Amino acid sequence: MAELDLATYCQDLVADVQATADAEETTTPEAFTQRVLFDLEKAGVVSNTFTAFHKAHGHEIHGYGIGESGESLDLFFTDFHLAPLETKLTKAQTETASKRLLTFARRCQDGLQQHIDESFDVYDMCAAIEKALTEVQKIRLFVLSNRLGTSTELPPTHFDGLPVVHEVWDLARLHRHETSGTLSEPIDVPFTPPLPCVSAPSSEGDHSVVLAVVPGETLAQLYAEHGTRLLELNVRSFLQARGAVNRGIRETLLHAPGRFLAYNNGITATASRVEFVTGPDGEPTHISRVHGLQIVNGGQTTASLHYARSRDKADLSQVRVQMKLTEVSPERLTEIVPKISEYSNTQNRVTQVDFSSNHAYHVAVQRITRSLWAPAADGSGQEIHWFYERARGQYTDELAKARTPARQRQFKKINPTKKKFTKADLAKYVHSWNQLPHLVSRAAQKNFVEFMLRIDEAPPRVDIQYCQRVIAMAILFKAVDSIAASHGAGSHKSLVTAYTTARLSLATDQRIDLDRVWREQGISPFLRDAIDDLCPRIMETVATPLEGNHVGEWAKKAACWDAVSRVPWTVPAALSAELRDSPLDEATLAGGAEATEAAAEELLAVPPDEWYAIEQWAKETHNLEPWQRQLAESVGRRLESDQEVPDAQALQALHARSEALRLGFTPDP
Repeated sequence: MAELDLATYCQDLVADVQATADAEETTTPEAFTQRVLFDLEKAGVVSNTFTAFHKAHGHEIHGYGIGESGESLDLFFTDFHLAPLETKLTKAQTETASKRLLTFARRCQDGLQQHIDESFDVYDMCAAIEKALTEVQKIRLFVLSNRLGTSTELPPTHFDGLPVVHEVWDLARLHRHETSGTLSEPIDVPFTPPLPCVSAPSSEGDHSVVLAVVPGETLAQLYAEHGTRLLELNVRSFLQARGAVNRGIRETLLHAPGRFLAYNNGITATASRVEFVTGPDGEPTHISRVHGLQIVNGGQTTASLHYARSRDKADLSQVRVQMKLTEVSPERLTEIVPKISEYSNTQNRVTQVDFSSNHAYHVAVQRITRSLWAPAADGSGQEIHWFYERARGQYTDELAKARTPARQRQFKKINPTKKKFTKADLAKYVHSWNQLPHLVSRAAQKNFVEFMLRIDEAPPRVDIQYCQRVIAMAILFKAVDSIAASHGAGSHKSLVTAYTTARLSLATDQRIDLDRVWREQGISPFLRDAIDDLCPRIMETVATPLEGNHVGEWAKKAACWDAVSRVPWTVPAALSAELRDSPLDEATLAGGAEATEAAAEELLAVPPDEWYAIEQWAKETHNLEPWQRQLAESVGRRLESDQEVPDAQALQALHARSEALRLGFTPDP
């Protein structure tokens, strides 16, 4: 990708968006919006984003988001063209787009929701924006375009006293960051006055280390401005910052701020370049500016400082945090930073996870699917590939290699765009089958992070049968999606699809014959009829929040899955007759008997009292999902009674225990 010039990148971008729109049966602006928001969320620029289109006289919007800490409201305007290089995005057009976004926000305040059908996603968007405007501290307006912008910087404005900032993501900016391997701008931090430091001598030419003490206010402000972008070089630190403020950190900040330096381990950071104030001997004495700052260990500390200040109004004036800052040459970042992160926190029990497209799991899935021929299901005798796009743009790259029109037609015939699926799609299919629809509903990137945590804890044996069954899950998911559309699921279709698939998996005890689905490249008439009967029941529960009034937020909660799992429905006799005798559970998919035996042995090594303690601890601290707490109690009871724990529950329980240990649970010795 680094070698692509702007014109080639532009061409590939349009082709990829068109292929995605075709595969997902949506519009190109919608596909472009989803692609950019996925990348921005992955980079930590935005979070909790939703796509929804509404246009009327004076206003237009393509989506919105609420910042991770709830402090900012993000509004998105999309400008997508099939021939983007023929015209440019002018300053006047950018200003007009921003005005149309603010007009929509104003109309939300004035009761626009009352004039929108409740079944439309715009209804939820209006409610969310109206509520957010009373709670957030700033508004960010994003203009997303695949054209070149003549002016990408607009001055800040105000909306009813709220500061408004503008973000223009045009073709040049998207190209620059995708080809450089990162979407976010390097974080440059000036220290005024300069920060005293101690330089440690080093014989290595590719890095140097300094030690410093940073004011807590400074770190809190940095997180307020940049959020998880500060942590993007280290996924574990990103995960550390996801939850609530650590209880011990919070107590210290509120009641003994002067002791924070003594109690806390501090942070480990890296930079591409550091500017120093030097002493008479030429040695660094103060840090005046840091370029490309990244916190690779201590993400929870940094986020907790911010949340304690913003939520608890903690006074951080007496708080100091120790910092080890390593200056690393840019060409060695990807090599050295993971080691710094890993070795600086080896006492932490959090599992190390590689979320890159080069993870062995994704490489294996790609390797097998590239040579895996799907049976011809249409009677034509033409076998095809399900094209797994391990890395962005692989499909269009392969298509470009077929230089002649005839060869390109042949490539598309063997690799149909409707059979293309990405890492995020794979996570969605597997999590829906594994009855985790609330995770699927938390947007592609967050669901993918959770998926990789599970992959790391129970690595699947990725062989031909595994890939066939994953593709069968994709076929099932797409069939449910089509049926949900026929029932008028509308803007809630993706949520209804995930929940219907999960409820079907639960009702059948994961005994749907995925091998048959693979062989037939489709679902049976009896299965289709069952889904057709189940789908409206699920749709009603998902679209009727028991908590809050926002369907999208409700669907993210375990409570929603709890409600859906209790929807009365019995598997029809006709479908029951074609189910497998035993379930295709997560253990079966994750390495067969080997993984099952390993999970069983690990589970038996944990005494029943510890499972009860996890359940009690989780209740008292409000950690873990409700279903995980119930599972811990259930496993403890089964073990105490010498009852067998189902394989799927064993894996889920071990994951819950691992999560509890990460969040601070300490077993009795």
